[in-house]
Amino acid sequence: MNYWLTNNMEQTSFTLADGRTVELLLSGKPQSHAVVFHHGTPGATITWETWLAEVEKQGGFAFSYSRPGYGQSSRHEGRTVVDNAGDIAEILNHFGITKIVSIGWSGGGPHCLADTTLPQSVAAISIAGVGAFGASDLDFLEGMGEENHVEFSAAVAGPDAIESWMKEFTPEIAVVTGEQIVAAFGGLIGEADTKALNNGAGEGIAKSYRKALEVDYYGWMDDDLAFVENWGFDLAKISQPVELWQGNDDFMVPHAHGYWLEKHIPTAKMNFVPGEGHISLGESQRAVIVGNALGYLA
Repeated sequence: MNYWLTNNMEQTSFTLADGRTVELLLSGKPQSHAVVFHHGTPGATITWETWLAEVEKQGGFAFSYSRPGYGQSSRHEGRTVVDNAGDIAEILNHFGITKIVSIGWSGGGPHCLADTTLPQSVAAISIAGVGAFGASDLDFLEGMGEENHVEFSAAVAGPDAIESWMKEFTPEIAVVTGEQIVAAFGGLIGEADTKALNNGAGEGIAKSYRKALEVDYYGWMDDDLAFVENWGFDLAKISQPVELWQGNDDFMVPHAHGYWLEKHIPTAKMNFVPGEGHISLGESQRAVIVGNALGYLA
């Protein structure tokens, strides 16, 4: 492992048993209980910088990581959502972590729920996380911005189609700035998210996108392909507490997804926050959500 310090956090690369590497960002005094952060699509370790700082502020230990293919993490071609939990298991065993609460945002939502298959899991918190594509009782694309309709249509068409979309769309996102991010989102954001981005969140989001795409687009592409396939685990078998957080001004993951997850996860509790969007929700509820996560670990 190679460590270096950034904003009082430790960045490291970890080598998995199959030779792939994943990059991690750790915060707080190492201990046997941890909060694990799963970024959105696209995203990387630094998506969670302010959250990691909040965990440390509240006395906990946490890490975020870049899923395979994002940032400096090696690609895992053909991965499913639940495959990612295997990577997390190796990381937990290496650090001697015996209890975790997993937090996932957006595309990280299914991945945090997949962690409930691990023996170390005591709870999961999904923030504006997506439901299952193709479910008979969820119209996955209804209420999403047009940009998502185009993207997921390409994912359904297969690897060649989604890679063609990636080649066309990602070069602009790979260099996006905080000043450009609102325009880049187009129809995917409403009033609440526009306000949040203009009031300080924009540069952080743009920075995480640049980090995510600093090598190539395969993390994003493989996420999309995984989302339109079976996740590889049964939501009905989740026994740990699951918190679902959702707003109603969300055009990336409409609130119907949150209610679908609530319906299919026996232990789910919905925290619906009227007026919040996909990005603003996490900005306004960060301290509360972190406090809840640490409460499960206490």
